[in-house]
Amino acid sequence: MASYDVIIIGAGPGGYVSAIRCAQLGLKTAIVEGRETLGGTCLNIGCIPSKALLHATHMLHEAEHNFGSMGLKGKSPSVDWNQMKAYKEDVVGQNTGGVEFLMKKNKIDWLKGWASIPAAGQVKVGDDTHEAKNIVVATGSVPSTLPGVEVDEKIVVTSTGALDLPKVPKKMVVIGAGVIGLELGSVYARLGSEVTVVEYMDAVCPGMDKDVQRGFKRILEKQGLNFIMGAAVQGVEASKTKAKVKYALKKAPETEETLDADVVLVATGRKAYADGLGLDALGVKLTERGQIATDAQWRTNVPGLYAIGDVIEGPMLAHKAEDEGMAVADVIAGKHGHVNYGVIPGVVYTTPEVATVGATEDALKAEGRKIKVGKFNFMANARAKAVHQAEGGFVKIITDRETDRILGAAIIGPGAGDLIHEICVAMEFGASAEDVALTCHAHPTYSEAVREAALACGTGAIHS
Repeated sequence: MASYDVIIIGAGPGGYVSAIRCAQLGLKTAIVEGRETLGGTCLNIGCIPSKALLHATHMLHEAEHNFGSMGLKGKSPSVDWNQMKAYKEDVVGQNTGGVEFLMKKNKIDWLKGWASIPAAGQVKVGDDTHEAKNIVVATGSVPSTLPGVEVDEKIVVTSTGALDLPKVPKKMVVIGAGVIGLELGSVYARLGSEVTVVEYMDAVCPGMDKDVQRGFKRILEKQGLNFIMGAAVQGVEASKTKAKVKYALKKAPETEETLDADVVLVATGRKAYADGLGLDALGVKLTERGQIATDAQWRTNVPGLYAIGDVIEGPMLAHKAEDEGMAVADVIAGKHGHVNYGVIPGVVYTTPEVATVGATEDALKAEGRKIKVGKFNFMANARAKAVHQAEGGFVKIITDRETDRILGAAIIGPGAGDLIHEICVAMEFGASAEDVALTCHAHPTYSEAVREAALACGTGAIHS
């Protein structure tokens, strides 16, 4: 039996970042992980491998559609799917290996295996039980499924199976028009699959700004994705090589429709995962959605037991988990841990990218807030035109009408996932749109569109 100041269960972005921060603060720290590699879902079967495939297929799209106009002549490249997957795995290996290096560098013990908590202050891994003054649960989430849809990760797959299909399917049906479904649907559409997205709601990316939803859907349709909106999936019948997706439109629920597919991707969100920890026996309180209930300092109702990331309330985002991981380490070390939940960006890594932060226009209007909206289209941005990414994109900034303080923003366009952080920093410092508008931006850059949208919140943009 070993004794620690902190044992963190789960080595995803929340867990491993928290472990590093704990070690930096002088706490004797261990991390528990049953996978063969560290990094959790994100690095192994989520964020990182999907971004590798998105990048590779974007390069294919550029070669097929834009190289000729730039004077790059020759045959379009053929797709070696196995080599593309090998590239993806190499990217994963570099990142997971990097996390293992960081554990060694910070003298954090990796307790290999799956954890349970037999009693407060104890963590059991395999046959060994370790003592800990503090325990942090960072076990993340798993894909959620639908009634009548049985996942086999071969024909009916979650994001996990979709990242490692044996071949590119001719027809793919994606259930769910959220981030995961649109990203992976975009990957396979570029690879030549006929992709149909079936969504229960009437808009893609439910909860996002309505301008983003409308513009984003139009862009994806031009890229070849098909959408069936307002449709409730009734079930999936799968054989060894094919599947039929049964659905009914909400406006005509008595009429059942079917779609044929080689692969069905179930992308209906994720749910908190804490199986096997023994939380029931400990008396840990859960929310109505099955997440671990915590206070403002990430404490559970059991003394010395904390929880962070996807397993608690809030957006299921790796960077949200990282922030909570650092903050809970500060709390355990007797410092002040802080996460500004009002400034957590969200990104969809399609091409173009989509990024948002803060409140939406509709939400603010529903609150009765007096706002002003500044919008600037990428069609008027010289750099975006030069890289064939100007059409349909825009920057939208929402401010308080009286104070000009930035309340939210949305971007569709090249590098949106990076550009949004200019707005995040501004919001963190309580800046106004005028503060952004008066800041010199290099030309030609995509970021000029952010400045122009900020100018549009005042007397008006220059280039529109």
